[in-house]
Amino acid sequence: MRTRRARRRPGRAARLTLGKVTVAVFGELHPRVLSVLDAEGPIHAFEVWIEAIPEGRKKAVKTKPALRLSPLMPLTRDFAFVVPRETPAAELTRAVASADRTLIAEARVFDVYEGKGIGGGEKSIAVEVTIQPTERTLADADIEALSAKIVAAAAKAVGARLRG
Repeated sequence: MRTRRARRRPGRAARLTLGKVTVAVFGELHPRVLSVLDAEGPIHAFEVWIEAIPEGRKKAVKTKPALRLSPLMPLTRDFAFVVPRETPAAELTRAVASADRTLIAEARVFDVYEGKGIGGGEKSIAVEVTIQPTERTLADADIEALSAKIVAAAAKAVGARLRG
């Protein structure tokens, strides 16, 4: 079945194609068509062929795991470690974050200091650790145990010691 299409104005129409398949046509109606319709212009018209739109490709996508929010408030602890001057701060933060992967949400450096009060060939790196409880509120004993694990992990990985 052929449908009769309204005439469009030359230069004021376009067609949307995907490869050789026309998906839609649109444009301004011709003045003669407007006079037959007894309409004042300009009037724009369009036609879309939904069935001509191809299905999206299914491709393997790496997705993040589902977001799990804890109803418990996170807490932060600051640690100032003394390390050899050539030690990169990234190694220290990686070691701190690996002390307990379930409770430690983030470890970030907020200060690096070399100077008075620090021995020659050493520097002080201050790290802020965000602790996110998942099952229950942490008691003081739990926080102290975690702090000991953080200090031990930093000492083992980069030879860090707490600044006194």
